Amino acid sequence: MRTTRTLSITLPPEILTRAEKLAKKENRTMSELIREALRQYERHRWWDEMNAYGRKSAATAGVRTEQEVVSAIHAARIRKHQPR
Repeated sequence: MRTTRTLSITLPPEILTRAEKLAKKENRTMSELIREALRQYERHRWWDEMNAYGRKSAATAGVRTEQEVVSAIHAARIRKHQPR
């Protein structure tokens, strides 16, 4: 049974040329290059989502500066380890 599927995409000629040069320079196939690009895109999106979540959470908690973030984390860790 196949573990991959074929996908057809279209690219503007200048992007295709750059992708082909990059794949050749890195000794990769075009498929490997595109798979890595998608992995990088997913990671970038994940960090964007985490940063947005963190900004929203900080705003809700009234945390505005980096030092306030550090203090809030420290306080939460202390509360977590206190006996109940």
